[in-house]
Amino acid sequence: MTFYCMSNQTSSLSLTLRCRGNTQRHALVCCAKMERKMEENVRDVDTGSEAGREEALVGNVNKLMVTPTGYTGVSRKSHLVFDACFESGNLGRVDCISEFEFDLFIRPDTCNPRFRVWFNFTVENVQETQRVIFNIVNFSKTKSLYRDGMSPVVKSTSRPKWQRLPAKNVYYYRCPDHRRNYVMSFAFCFDREDDVYQFAYCYPYTYTRLQHYLDSLERRNLDYLQREQLGLSVQQRRLDLLTITSPAQQNPEKQKKLVVLTARVHPGESPASFICQGVIDFLVSQHPVAVILRDHVIFKIVPMLNPDGVYLGNYRCSLMGFDLNRHWQEPSPWVHPTLHAVKQLIVQLSQDTKVGLEFYIDVHAHSTMMNGFMYGNVFEEEERVQRQAVFPRLLCQNAPDFSFSNTSFNRDVVKAGTGRRFLGGLLDDMSYCYTLEVSFYSYMAAGSTAPVPYTEDTYMNLGRNVARTFLDYYKHNNFIDDKKPQTTNPINSTEVLSQGQQGNGIGNEKTSGGERGAERKNLGLKDKTTRHQAAPQHTGNTSPV
Repeated sequence: MTFYCMSNQTSSLSLTLRCRGNTQRHALVCCAKMERKMEENVRDVDTGSEAGREEALVGNVNKLMVTPTGYTGVSRKSHLVFDACFESGNLGRVDCISEFEFDLFIRPDTCNPRFRVWFNFTVENVQETQRVIFNIVNFSKTKSLYRDGMSPVVKSTSRPKWQRLPAKNVYYYRCPDHRRNYVMSFAFCFDREDDVYQFAYCYPYTYTRLQHYLDSLERRNLDYLQREQLGLSVQQRRLDLLTITSPAQQNPEKQKKLVVLTARVHPGESPASFICQGVIDFLVSQHPVAVILRDHVIFKIVPMLNPDGVYLGNYRCSLMGFDLNRHWQEPSPWVHPTLHAVKQLIVQLSQDTKVGLEFYIDVHAHSTMMNGFMYGNVFEEEERVQRQAVFPRLLCQNAPDFSFSNTSFNRDVVKAGTGRRFLGGLLDDMSYCYTLEVSFYSYMAAGSTAPVPYTEDTYMNLGRNVARTFLDYYKHNNFIDDKKPQTTNPINSTEVLSQGQQGNGIGNEKTSGGERGAERKNLGLKDKTTRHQAAPQHTGNTSPV
């Protein structure tokens, strides 16, 4: 028997359009229809995604009780109640196969049936020791880390910390009962009757969580942190911009070096938010390296570029059904307002003669590869290609989970509308644009043959190491004094204190000239004043970014 329930969120698009004037509404609808038709005519070959033609699922289940087929009695414990009608929730339909087995259908992204990957739902009214099998049956991608041991995450009301399910309880296979589509099945045993259990594709990081985090930063009244509203989404959610730098750097006559970082243009890629928070936590801390960076560099961070998509539980698209990371060339102020605002900011900054916009990093998560890694651009000038490889090499030295061998550079035509590609062509030849990717699942630690699953803390740790690498980069370029405090080891979660606490002295280690020379030789740097470095092998790009 099939159960289906509409969500209150499903009317969000129509409500938004009704609230606008007729002219603007007509422009939105026409633009949306034309652009979406163009997008749907192109199969995204590098993602392994398939357009599919699943029956329409336009809403989340809402407190849906599922009873066995043919059951007519009074509902009882063990008749599971499914719900995804909450922030970042996603579950569009439940089919009861038997008393112990359920087929679960991911709701596609709003206004776009092509993308079905992210899921996030709760189950309650369980019976103690009740065993079930859940089958996620309508993924839009065939390639997946489920083949390599990835598993969903789970928490419950009495155990609020997310945990990964044991890999031995998860199966990923082609299923003849579902048009030979790939299905991910997992077995689970409920152990506490009064608990509400929540399952998700990866650790959720919601829009509300971000707002609470940014509010807590603002309350600290740090003179080197500024929060501002850069714009609003279609559904009127905040597009936040953080500026982190010492007050002295705000002098309009001072020559400035600028780093821009964005995250969550793809809403289902929640690890990007943990990395972004790790970057912010480190830069606002009293760690000696963070203090030096604030004295020399301006950091501008947009932590959530697609707040509507995040709120609605989409995987890749905005409210209007667009992959924003394909629209950097000509973003519409009406259809892609957050992207338009960020592009305008970057263009304005790039035209300021007092500002050297040196880095743009867009943070994502990857569904088929391990570790953290980067994508960069390919240019005609070999010297520029070589310079672009320096930062990833330095990051590889600092972060044990970052893989330089997975880092690649390309100019794939399909990626022309991405932030990395567009800004790489717009900014001058001393600017470096990267996509930073991190696995949804795990990394391979040095000397280990078994993957180490990521946690919220290890994602944030990667963010801290990204921030710390800027000191190494500028130190090697003689922009920052070599004699300033520095670290030579990766930053661990235990080494960076919580917000508002004093640094623990890490970074005061002195590195001998011989050690620095050895590091420089390993980086391929010719002398103390150059940024040049041999580029890695240009490899094929499997990223959907």
